[in-house]
Amino acid sequence: MPRKLVAEFLGTFWLVLGGCGSAVLAGAFPTFGIGFAGVSLAFGLTVLTGAYALGPISGAHFNPAVSSGLWAAGRFPARALLLYIVAQVAGALIAAGVRYLIASGKSGFDVGRFAANGYGEHSPGGYSLTSALITEVVMTFMFVVIILGATHHRAPVGFAGMAIGLALTLIHLISIPVTGTSVNPARSTGPAVFVGGWALAQLWMFWVAPIVGASAAGWLYKSVLEFRAEPEIAGRS
Repeated sequence: MPRKLVAEFLGTFWLVLGGCGSAVLAGAFPTFGIGFAGVSLAFGLTVLTGAYALGPISGAHFNPAVSSGLWAAGRFPARALLLYIVAQVAGALIAAGVRYLIASGKSGFDVGRFAANGYGEHSPGGYSLTSALITEVVMTFMFVVIILGATHHRAPVGFAGMAIGLALTLIHLISIPVTGTSVNPARSTGPAVFVGGWALAQLWMFWVAPIVGASAAGWLYKSVLEFRAEPEIAGRS
């Protein structure tokens, strides 16, 4: 178990450092930057590379919602759920701290949004709580469905990391204007701690919505979509 927790810590650290770091350091640097598309790709690349590097050790969840969804689908033991979540949040917090140390080295640094997720006046596009809630539930739901399908024993071997990384890229392309894209409570927690104020006040939504969406996906996949071998019938060749 300890090595699995270290892998989850490192994978979540990499996701938050690479994904949120691209938004803070390169998103609009200084008169032009990588923009929404670049930030979306950065998040996808962190998951893709982390999945291949650390997936054989821990399963490469890097996300409390994903761990919850896999538990709901019967693919992850309840006894390990809290430990995984603690490791993931710790990785996100340390990554946010490293990002703060880097970003604050520039003259005139202001923490600003610091890639924190928000809704209402703190939504990048001014979207309401209702819009943000629907977005986070639906995007996390689809993300976990893709994860469960891509890692199924009948799926093509070796391509799960690519499918999952591309899915996260697409999710960011859709939802950055709405919430800044969470689909990951740990990812939201790291920046919120450094921003404080409104970011901490709105953080509840970025725990509740992703976990609800992920758990619903896990339940649906297990109950409806999961392939079950047909029983043997005597006399059938």
